[in-house]
Amino acid sequence: MFGITAYGTYIPKTRLLKSAIADANDWFDASLRGLAKGERSVCNWDEDTITMGVEASQDCLSALGQGAAVNSLCLASTTLPFLDRQNSVVISQALNLADNIRTMDVAASQRAATSALISLLEGNTSAAGHSLLVASEHRRSKCGSRSEMLWGDGAAAVAVGNEGVIAEYLGSASYVTDFVDHYRGEDSTMDYEWEERWIRDEGYMKAVPTAVNRVLEANGVKAADVAHFVLATDQARTPPAVAKKLGINADAVVDNHIQSLGVTGVAHPVMLLTKVLESAKPGQLILVAGFGQGTDAVLFRATDTIADKRPASGFSGALERGRQDGNYNRFLSFNNLVDREIGKRGELDKQSYLAAMYRRKDLLTGFIGGKCRDCQTVQIPKDRYCVNPECGHLDSQDDYPMSALKGHVKTWTADRLTFDWNPPAYFGLVEFEGGGRLMMDFTEVEPGTMDTGVEVSVHFRIRQFDNQRGFRKYFWKATPVQK
Repeated sequence: MFGITAYGTYIPKTRLLKSAIADANDWFDASLRGLAKGERSVCNWDEDTITMGVEASQDCLSALGQGAAVNSLCLASTTLPFLDRQNSVVISQALNLADNIRTMDVAASQRAATSALISLLEGNTSAAGHSLLVASEHRRSKCGSRSEMLWGDGAAAVAVGNEGVIAEYLGSASYVTDFVDHYRGEDSTMDYEWEERWIRDEGYMKAVPTAVNRVLEANGVKAADVAHFVLATDQARTPPAVAKKLGINADAVVDNHIQSLGVTGVAHPVMLLTKVLESAKPGQLILVAGFGQGTDAVLFRATDTIADKRPASGFSGALERGRQDGNYNRFLSFNNLVDREIGKRGELDKQSYLAAMYRRKDLLTGFIGGKCRDCQTVQIPKDRYCVNPECGHLDSQDDYPMSALKGHVKTWTADRLTFDWNPPAYFGLVEFEGGGRLMMDFTEVEPGTMDTGVEVSVHFRIRQFDNQRGFRKYFWKATPVQK
């Protein structure tokens, strides 16, 4: 048996009220009021496709448990931060995966994730270990557009393998055609979209049934037997219409969560799949369709062990932890949709010293500390000498991963003089469970909630932007743990 062995989800905490978007833009387009119900997920200024991918992967790996072998990692996205640097490598090193795994970025289509998933599922099915698919998207759209109202940011991850399978892979089929519903050229930062009704009638209603019928016929499955049908789209009425045409029961159609999340592009089919895996019963058939220049259709059957593999958060947990925000201007600033005055302190040159970053990549990317073999003292950063004054031994430290450890705030400051994209800048000293102290930036801090002794977890985030050279620096930040 081969198929999905674990899953995980990440949705940014911030949920922008769609009414705030309409309030700012309905003077120009009154039709936006019709889309103004609910909220959409929004990246913080220090989040992007890579950081969300790390979060979703950590959630997925939490279900596999410690010691699970990952032999490949594939990142699917159309909003990769780097065009000529393998983004999936950054995620693999933030997760402290082995340095002999296969990594790959897959892009350029909204069905990049489903195509990558098929490739992993049809790879070496006899190999030991797990392959990890990460789908992540940080979507940009024009101010006051329909897309701005209906899209969202987020990431999802699934592991595939032949050990502990929770959803057996039955088969897949694809239909490819150069149907251009939208596109983004090499010099553009925004998508150009075509007319919605034409996309529905000529795109979804023709391409999706073609691929789905192929996979159903190949597996001798009737459409009415499908218990969960995933079709990611920002057109709310299209999935039920496609299901009706195929003969899939209406109650099998999975909600796209347009009003509570927004459609997260490449990540959305995988994200909805993680939602289904939370509730699917043994034996139920799960059909996932990915649309974009054709359609991928992937068929699974839930196994008897599907309820045994639960991630730390999952889709439900990620959706529930949202925080409503009505500040539309902040959303524009975080997405570089306005040219904001940032002051002299924000204009400092933040050149990235690539050689130094490489030498300290264990700390900067992997958040690796050290543990003394002689006295068991933990310290971060790792150094040649043990910091225990009663030990002080030379070269006695082993690598000690610390990204999964909880910590507590020892000291903290909220500073409005230091430049920060979301002032005030919170930073201070964190002491980790089991030992080790480090001065860190804090992120996702609610006003009035920071105090000495507050429990924190650490998260991979953007530390600084080097806008002069088009580079961004990553590091780990501390976030107060929600009770």
